[in-house]
Amino acid sequence: MLPKGANLQKIHNGIKTYAITPHLPGGFIKPEMMEKFAHVARKYSGTLKLTSAQRIMITGLKAEDIDNIWSELGMEPAIGFANCVRSVKICPGTAFCKRGKQDSIKLGLELDRRYIKKEMPSRMKFGVSGCPNSCSEAIIKDIGVIGTDDGWDVYVGGTAGSHPRLADKLIAGLNYDDALRIVDVIVRYYQKNADIERVGQFIERIGLEKFKKEVLAEFENNGIADVSPKPFSAEEKLIPKPGGLTEGNLVFGDKISVDSVIADIIRVYPETVPVLRTFGMGCLGCPSSSGEALKQAADIHGINVEELVAALNKAAVRSDK
Repeated sequence: MLPKGANLQKIHNGIKTYAITPHLPGGFIKPEMMEKFAHVARKYSGTLKLTSAQRIMITGLKAEDIDNIWSELGMEPAIGFANCVRSVKICPGTAFCKRGKQDSIKLGLELDRRYIKKEMPSRMKFGVSGCPNSCSEAIIKDIGVIGTDDGWDVYVGGTAGSHPRLADKLIAGLNYDDALRIVDVIVRYYQKNADIERVGQFIERIGLEKFKKEVLAEFENNGIADVSPKPFSAEEKLIPKPGGLTEGNLVFGDKISVDSVIADIIRVYPETVPVLRTFGMGCLGCPSSSGEALKQAADIHGINVEELVAALNKAAVRSDK
């Protein structure tokens, strides 16, 4: 199992080193907290790294030091679950930027307060930009909010990674309260209907027209769209789709092997998800999972692949019954 709130960063000559990434809403940090970061990094021979999610990673750490480091920082891990709202990236907006159209810090910090670390079908990222320059890269976030002279424009389904996708505009010209409300509708609709897939993959699967129609209907009527996706059945055959849920060819009834693709496994045998998490492979919605074989992922994580395959097949057999 991984140490509390840590990520395996590297395995060199059999030695594992880890990183922790404390949560810093909006990237704001007080001088006294910055001093704690520097003290801990120096004491435990770590290195500080600014991340793209506006946080400060401390990397190069030993597993046995992680608990003490969290205690000395007096902070909690940034990520509660592997598949959760991982970050809300915020630009300076009207508070600090001459080009700002809307107060991105106010909206972004409220979104952070409401959603950060909330469990989701897959990893989820927000971006809040105070003007169309979009310095927080809202257009490649699962939910992106961009300020204009007329209010907030909301985008959905963006992602970077190995299969980048620009977000689709969902609605435009919202005030502060309505922007928060539409985000809540999107999140609840995604939680209810999505598989282990990013928002963009979910939209590709059900279609943008359907997504927009049902989300906007709930937003405008204050009702909840009662829609369930068609479940996967044993008679169906998966068709590989780049950037989709699978790029392999595993079907129900097949044995899982070292060459099975991770996204394939969790799509065909969802009961294997807890097993993968137990082995420290919790980030099942990441871009790598759509094309990465078990052997490759196990090597990266320092896991005995044969033990992993045996445990996965045991879970798959139970699901067959």
